[in-house]
Amino acid sequence: MLPLVISAAELQPHLHDTNLLLLDLSSIEHYRAGHIPGAIHMDASRLLRGEGPVPNLIPTEAQLSQLFSELGLYRDTQVVAYDDQKGPWAGRLIWTLHCIGHTRASVLDGQLPAWQAAGLPLEQTAQQATASVYQAQRGPELCLNAEQIVDKLEAEDFRIWDARSAQEYTGEKVVNAQRGGHIPGAIHLEWTDLLQDGDIPLLKPRDEILALLQAKGLTPEQQIVTHCQTHRRSGLTYLAGKWAGLEHLACYDGSWFEWGNRADLPVTTA
Repeated sequence: MLPLVISAAELQPHLHDTNLLLLDLSSIEHYRAGHIPGAIHMDASRLLRGEGPVPNLIPTEAQLSQLFSELGLYRDTQVVAYDDQKGPWAGRLIWTLHCIGHTRASVLDGQLPAWQAAGLPLEQTAQQATASVYQAQRGPELCLNAEQIVDKLEAEDFRIWDARSAQEYTGEKVVNAQRGGHIPGAIHLEWTDLLQDGDIPLLKPRDEILALLQAKGLTPEQQIVTHCQTHRRSGLTYLAGKWAGLEHLACYDGSWFEWGNRADLPVTTA
């Protein structure tokens, strides 16, 4: 099994592995312009339920079964993903796979820019998946809903990691919600703080990420739930947190789109 976060140099020798499923979650325009040889394009919007009052929730088991069957996923398939958003969509895919018990999944560190910086080739030929029959079954432990979070707000070993911008956290900026602010007690650590400086969106080293988390009061022994606005940016925080050793990390897929639009849920500003 490949590591959760894999470098371009580590990935390159595995491109012809028979059980590798390489997924490009970039826009179709970027995919057509050039992608890693063998990569199959995946529409990132299919990681969202796309219906109901909170369309950014995780897809239903039926939707996930159809998606991963179309992509040709098997139980022993090694998935490697990258995107053109600095990692959030790829991270959300990893979380989604983990939710259905598929742990053979990795993200390319630095995304496509890291591959290009390493001098590795691209192709423009669109690749087609060979369909499989995959039955997705979700477990409950990696996805918390609003009611579960409310029940845990006073728990000493429970923490909420808000991955949005500082302006969204304080309520100064309101995005697609009736109310601004944050969940009471939530700890702010923006998703971009996990990335190195520069044009290549590499994650900071694991020990640096862990130190950053611990400085914020987020530690491996706690139960932690991370969220953003629609659980895209927190896809990256889930990935980085798991990589850094947060053993009890889950996600709130309703995120602020749900919380900020429900008058029955508590909100803190400033």
